[in-house]
Amino acid sequence: MDIEPQTTTKPISDDQELAKVLAGVSQQTDDTLQFEETPSSIPTTAPAVVATPEPVQPAPVMPTPTVMTPPAPASDSLEDIKKNALIELRPLVDKLDINPEEKFDTYLLLIRSTDDKALIAPAHAAAQAITDEARRAQALLDIIKEIDYLSNNPSA
Repeated sequence: MDIEPQTTTKPISDDQELAKVLAGVSQQTDDTLQFEETPSSIPTTAPAVVATPEPVQPAPVMPTPTVMTPPAPASDSLEDIKKNALIELRPLVDKLDINPEEKFDTYLLLIRSTDDKALIAPAHAAAQAITDEARRAQALLDIIKEIDYLSNNPSA
């Protein structure tokens, strides 16, 4: 028994004959299949093109403003610094170029921080210079409260 397949077609030896055979096949199957012809000038195995993505530029980052505070001296506590600042501020309050309300608020801060009865008179003068009657009335009430506090507090 002969196992080899029997071929009745002649082997195709050149490109022209192959083209004819393929043309015949495409004409026979035009109704059912659609073939796309590749031009002969394009190689059948094109080199793979690897696209390298462009580097992604990060969005510009706006710098966060930093508040620069000078470091506190290691030997001084915040309370010591506050006491020194109050001592330094006291003789300079009259030299401040601020409106009467702000001057009164500054004196009131000094009074409440130091319990110094000598600051009551300049605070009262600053309160009297306030032009807004409602604000002047509040300032005078604050003076009275501070006098009451200092009079009733034996440590003051």
